[in-house]
Amino acid sequence: MTVPLQSALDPGGPKAAAILHLGWFLLITAIVAYVLVTVALLYALRRATHRPAAFDDSDFDEPNRERGRVRWVAAAVAATGLLLLLFIFVDVTTARSLGSPAVGEPLRIDVVGHQWWWEVKYPDSANPQNIVETANEIHVPVGRTVSIKMTSSDVIHSFWAPNLDGKKDLIPGHETRTWFRADSAGVYRGQCAEFCGHEHAKMAFFIVAEPPTQFEHWLESQRSGAATPTDSLAQQGERVFLSGSCAMCHAISGTSAGSNFGPDLTHLASRRTIAAGTLPNDASNLAGWIIDPQIIKPGVKMPPHHLDPGSLQALLAYLATLK
Repeated sequence: MTVPLQSALDPGGPKAAAILHLGWFLLITAIVAYVLVTVALLYALRRATHRPAAFDDSDFDEPNRERGRVRWVAAAVAATGLLLLLFIFVDVTTARSLGSPAVGEPLRIDVVGHQWWWEVKYPDSANPQNIVETANEIHVPVGRTVSIKMTSSDVIHSFWAPNLDGKKDLIPGHETRTWFRADSAGVYRGQCAEFCGHEHAKMAFFIVAEPPTQFEHWLESQRSGAATPTDSLAQQGERVFLSGSCAMCHAISGTSAGSNFGPDLTHLASRRTIAAGTLPNDASNLAGWIIDPQIIKPGVKMPPHHLDPGSLQALLAYLATLK
C-alpha cells in the first residue's frame, strides 16, 4: 500500500492553503528582517574597526554623530513596531478566514478519539436509522464543506490532517468543531498530534476525498448490514466470531454482535488499513493482529486470541466478506 503524503506544504483545500500562505509570509518576512539586521550589524562592526584610536579636533563633531545614531535606533524601533502590527493583521485575517466555513450545506461527521483509534459516524438527521459508523477512515465528497464535531472518550487527542486543516484538540466531556473542504480527489493521511499514551504514534487516520457520486455510492453501501456468508468456511468463521470474545468488543450490523467498545467491523474488508493505519488490511496482517496485537501495537486494549489454525482461517474467511 502506498502511504499518502502527509504534508502542510501540499494543501488540498482552502484552510490548508490559508495556513500555508501565512507560514510562507512569516518565514519570508523573518528571513528579510534577519538579513537586514545582520547587514546592519556587520556595517557597524566595520565602522568601529576603522575609528581613530585617539581623539583629535574632529571629535568635537561627536554630538552630531550621537544624534544620528539615535535617529537610526528610533527608525529601527518604528520599523519593528510596524512589522509586528503587520504580523497581527495578517494573523487575525487568516484566523477569521479559518473560522468561517464556506457557503453551502456541509456534510456532518462525528469523530470520537480513543486510545488509539478513531471512531467515525455519519449521522442522518432525516432518518436516524441511516447512521453510518466506521473507524480510522473518513470518506468525503470533493468540493463540499465538511463539518466535524469531535470529542474524546479517554484523554486529550488532536485531529490533524495537514493537507486539509490545522490541528484541533479533542477533549473528554467537551465538544469541539472544525471544518475543511477537499478541492481535489485523493487520500490524505492524518495523525493524532497530541501525545495520548504509549501508542500515540500509531494513531493515524485517512481522509478519502472522492467525486460526489462515488461518495454517495460508498455511503449507501455502508448503510447496509453485513452480508450473510454463503461459503461453509466463512459460515464457520461467523460462528467463531460470535461465540468468542470478538463479539464482546466489536459490532457487526445484522448479527448479534453489538458492542461499541472497539471499532465497528461491519465493513472491515473495505478499509485500507487495520489498527489505525498501522498495517495494510490484508489476510496476513489481519491474522497477526488477531493472534497477538500486543506485538504489533503494545498497550492496545485488544487481547490476544488463542485460535487453532482451522478456526483462524475460518475467521479470516468471514472477515473478508465484510465489504
